[in-house]
Amino acid sequence: MREEFSAPRTKEERIEHLIHEYVDGALNRRHLIRRLARLAGGAAAAATVLETAGLAQVRPPANVDAIRVGENDPAIEWRDVSFPGQAGQVQGLLASPRPFQPSTRGRRAGVAGPHPAVLVIHENRGLTEHIRDVTRRMAKEGFVALGIDLLSRQGGSKAFADDTARGTAYGRTVQTERHEDMVSAVDYLKKHENVVADRIGAIGFCAGGGNIYYSVYNGLSLQAAVPFYGTPPNPLPAAERLTTPLLGIFSENDRGQAARIPSLSESLVTARVTFGIHVYKGTNHAFFNDTGNVYDSAAAVEAWARTIGFLDTHLRAPRA
Repeated sequence: MREEFSAPRTKEERIEHLIHEYVDGALNRRHLIRRLARLAGGAAAAATVLETAGLAQVRPPANVDAIRVGENDPAIEWRDVSFPGQAGQVQGLLASPRPFQPSTRGRRAGVAGPHPAVLVIHENRGLTEHIRDVTRRMAKEGFVALGIDLLSRQGGSKAFADDTARGTAYGRTVQTERHEDMVSAVDYLKKHENVVADRIGAIGFCAGGGNIYYSVYNGLSLQAAVPFYGTPPNPLPAAERLTTPLLGIFSENDRGQAARIPSLSESLVTARVTFGIHVYKGTNHAFFNDTGNVYDSAAAVEAWARTIGFLDTHLRAPRA
């Protein structure tokens, strides 16, 4: 079986790959249509592909200045980091709420730690600026956030010139190795002086959501996880190692993934974990990505609030 996001071989796989690059923002619409026309057999066939994928309409540009968290935001601090992995150093971006500091007026600004932590897992294009921004957003919500770079074994995301090159590099990665690097990231967070070691969650998008499903079914113990439009393993592994509360976010028009919801739900019931599944009506895969071509601001804002509420419940609530 071809692993998801590996190099496409058939015409159908190449078309699916192009669609995925488009919704993630790696291709503009003009380039997408031109390449689809070559693959599908003309402009009319390309239009049919777009309509079938729910992408016939062109969306206006999104205004996302109010939700992005800039590098100089005074509420957070961040730095690029590396930490030991099973095959060398793993790279990432570490962002945290700014600690208490004396102010010029004699008061102290910032937030006292330690804090719960969240591992942020990127799509199949590496640690992009969008995922770095999401990592900073998570820090502004009061978590220590680690955006892991799953291209670290190939030199890191910054070693590649563009999204296409990073996507090709991700296609060379192996699921078991990505799992190992995620385990190393959680170990790094557990040992961090500003992290509550038993309050660690994860959020992942697209391929990152799929990596969450794989890892929690294969023994990675987290206190909460939110996979956005991630593909669960097929078939799903036995559920006896799954202990992590999950909130699965899906898009209505991502029909292949939505079709997996019944089997996923049955498995989560068997595992007896707390879980929620939410399907956002009228949205496409990657609707949360504000740099992509199918960003849905209303759904993205609501999904973010739902995500933070879920993480707060499981990572901050007092324990009996």
